[in-house]
Amino acid sequence: MNDDELWAAIDTQRARTADLLATLTADDWAHRSLCEGWTVRDVAGHLTLQQMTLGAALRLALKHPGIHSMNWIIQASGRDQAALPTERIIGEIRGMIGSRRHNFGVTPRETLIDIVVHGQDIAIPVGRSLPVPPHVAATAATRVWECRGSRMSRVFKSLPYDGLRLVADDIDWSVGDGPELRGPMLSLLLLLTGRRVVLPQLDGPGAEVLHGV
Repeated sequence: MNDDELWAAIDTQRARTADLLATLTADDWAHRSLCEGWTVRDVAGHLTLQQMTLGAALRLALKHPGIHSMNWIIQASGRDQAALPTERIIGEIRGMIGSRRHNFGVTPRETLIDIVVHGQDIAIPVGRSLPVPPHVAATAATRVWECRGSRMSRVFKSLPYDGLRLVADDIDWSVGDGPELRGPMLSLLLLLTGRRVVLPQLDGPGAEVLHGV
């Protein structure tokens, strides 16, 4: 995907996520998300923080002194934003549509990963569908795969998919070597970002490896 296609995909997913959030009940907002330890509201709050400057990031770190883990800072900031009124959270996500700003220290591909994966963190637990085109999920998954072992990858819960060959069945995409694990592209992306809920959607010899852990 070129930059124009990438930002168009981000805008589409932001719009779809905001539209979905606007239909949720109070119970849905309080529901546990797929992101461990986060409610749907926490995840939505986090999604308002996709355009942080260096100064904003430093202020956030100062607001939560003594917290040295990036995951803890991300979670704390998401919960801060989750305290905002529901309509404001939705409005802030929708308000980023059309902007090409992204968080300091990451690329637009991390912004894509963030909105796609967290959109599913919201939708799946409350029984909703949030469509993601396979080629969009493939772009995000390729970036996640490239960043394995890097500092950036530490925000994802690790699953033992190394030593497996991941193959999409709805687009021409594959990575890795070893026993084959096959399934929808979006499910493979969620697997790469530590979401075990997709395991029933995957099959092949490699599925036995993951079902056993």
